[in-house]
Amino acid sequence: MMRLVIAALAGALFGTGLLISGMTDPAKVQGWLDVFGNWDPTLGFVLTGAILPMLVAWRVAARRRTALTGTELPPPPPQKIDGRLIAGAALFGLGWGLSGLCPGPAMASLGFGGVPFLIFFAAMVAGMLLFSVWNRRA
Repeated sequence: MMRLVIAALAGALFGTGLLISGMTDPAKVQGWLDVFGNWDPTLGFVLTGAILPMLVAWRVAARRRTALTGTELPPPPPQKIDGRLIAGAALFGLGWGLSGLCPGPAMASLGFGGVPFLIFFAAMVAGMLLFSVWNRRA
């Protein structure tokens, strides 16, 4: 139960940060990618602000065997770069660049974004389910 409470609080904090920083606005992401036009550096500040605390968290987690809730921490992901990783990153980047949304902001925008956000979210979930089916068969 405590694990669910912590997850809900972390998700709420993350969503609030996305809302406050404006990252739920697809134009912000597309402005970041428009380096030869009307470039918007805001996303760079948000990314930097996210990376720095995560560096500390990864260092702390590397020395621990269990989470604060007492559950076992998963092993670190493999460090190899292969075709599957590159293809997944390319698909993610393509979708992110075209829509201006990735999973976190898409979820944070569900309550106020209207039909376009619902369509994006449905397509994202469908893609995740299709990958899950494909991955089990492979």
